[in-house]
Amino acid sequence: MLLTPPVADHPSALKRHRQSLKRRARNQATKTRLRHLVRDVRTAIAGKDGAAAAEQLKAASKALDKAVTKGVLHRNSAARKISRLAHAVHQLSARS
Repeated sequence: MLLTPPVADHPSALKRHRQSLKRRARNQATKTRLRHLVRDVRTAIAGKDGAAAAEQLKAASKALDKAVTKGVLHRNSAARKISRLAHAVHQLSARS
């Protein structure tokens, strides 16, 4: 039994559906990668490792900014995440 996609059955609609599936997969992969990077920063903060947290923050903020330019995240959402992570990292280095 052949399953057809739940879209209109004309070439342009089928192409748009294929494109949307590809974009969805790409966006999911990007969001998962971002979650892992943010988790790494939080893990370093919880471990009270200031140097590692600063390095992880640099990588995470770069990836978040890139996700904004690709349209994966809203710019305010990324800015909020970066700000909160930076605040936590700077508090950690200030206490040391």
